[in-house]
Amino acid sequence: MSAVDTVLRANEYTQEFSEGCVKSYDSNQLASNNPIEDTRSEAKCLLTTGLLFGVFDGHGGGACAQVIAKRLFHYIAACLLPSETLQQYLFSLTGNAPLELITSYNDKFQFVDDVKEIYYKSFYNFIEDLKKVGTTETFDMKRALEQAFLRLDDDLSVEALPKDNKVNMKTLSVAMSGSVACIAHIDRQHLHIAHIGDCNAILGVKTETNSWIAKKLTQEHNTYNQAEVDRILKEHPANEADTVIKMERLLSQLAPLRAIGDFRFKWNKNIMSTIVAKYFGGQVVPPNYYTPPYLTAAPEIIYHRLTPRDKFLVLATDGLWDIISPLQVVRLVGEHMSGKVTLSPLKLPRKNMTLNEINEMLLQRKEGLKTKPKDSNAATHLLRNALGGTEYGIDHGKLSQLLTLPEDVVRVFRDDITITVVYFDSEYLRHCPA
Repeated sequence: MSAVDTVLRANEYTQEFSEGCVKSYDSNQLASNNPIEDTRSEAKCLLTTGLLFGVFDGHGGGACAQVIAKRLFHYIAACLLPSETLQQYLFSLTGNAPLELITSYNDKFQFVDDVKEIYYKSFYNFIEDLKKVGTTETFDMKRALEQAFLRLDDDLSVEALPKDNKVNMKTLSVAMSGSVACIAHIDRQHLHIAHIGDCNAILGVKTETNSWIAKKLTQEHNTYNQAEVDRILKEHPANEADTVIKMERLLSQLAPLRAIGDFRFKWNKNIMSTIVAKYFGGQVVPPNYYTPPYLTAAPEIIYHRLTPRDKFLVLATDGLWDIISPLQVVRLVGEHMSGKVTLSPLKLPRKNMTLNEINEMLLQRKEGLKTKPKDSNAATHLLRNALGGTEYGIDHGKLSQLLTLPEDVVRVFRDDITITVVYFDSEYLRHCPA
């Protein structure tokens, strides 16, 4: 069992916060592909008061997912700045001490120098463009998130295309890869989700009767989403109705119907045939490629005003949702919350507690002993139960088998899984001003 625990816990991470709406978060990843195509990212905005959380699921390799996980939060943070702060930030970029927009947590991935310079120039140009346009008097969060997604996608395209008749294979490879994403921005009681593709965001809500509700905030952008299918069909001539979506995929090839990157579903036919085919072969052009773009990076934006009954948010790639339902996930995290208190010594959360309040804490702790978890990290707890759970508890043989499958067959049984569980402070939400 120790080998199983080592594999399950290899990528787990926990971050606690001393103030604000978010108490802490747990994250973890389990690879199926080698290398893993999923990525995750979490950060605090330094010039505003928001926290950002994201999960990204790459396809055609992990290159695009890694790049947008590293860059997208900077674009979002810039879009949130008022004009005056934006001007100060732009001025700082020309000096020796540029202001930081975000602080990232548990970020181990670094760009090589030549690519870093390309990305910096793109971002600097974006800041200049934001400054020229200015901000309207009424701030629009939906517009800001959409702008960040679409501009980063545009920049990936520009960076990949030839300059002075030279192609940079690093940036072209990123553009030919693609990624879906699910981003949460949390500021006081305001939760915004920006979502493209088939990752999901689920809210764990506790009712008055202490039962759990799974509030699904996102709808997958795939062929099971009829509104999404109708949207795409309307964007193309009627004579393409049988070819735009075929075999439940875009142009019979791509399962998600929105993504960043994947420019072989976006670039015009001339670029595809004269530039891309030269490096990737003629088969790179999808069949029935008549009226591009077929794919968009425009996110769907969902707003939710948090209440004290909203206890946590789960962001996860489709590898988790393929094997376990949102309600099961919420119940497992809820069970983990009550059981986790028994993993550490009893501490009174505040002074001057009444005997009745202390007694209530002791009763909750006693109840928690019944569900005392093996893992202190909720994302690890979810992985363990999703892969090994049965109605009678954890089947350790099944779990061990799924974690030790050979590389050439593991993808048949499970996908990469990335999970972030964000815990809210109920007391903060109870007293948070409107």
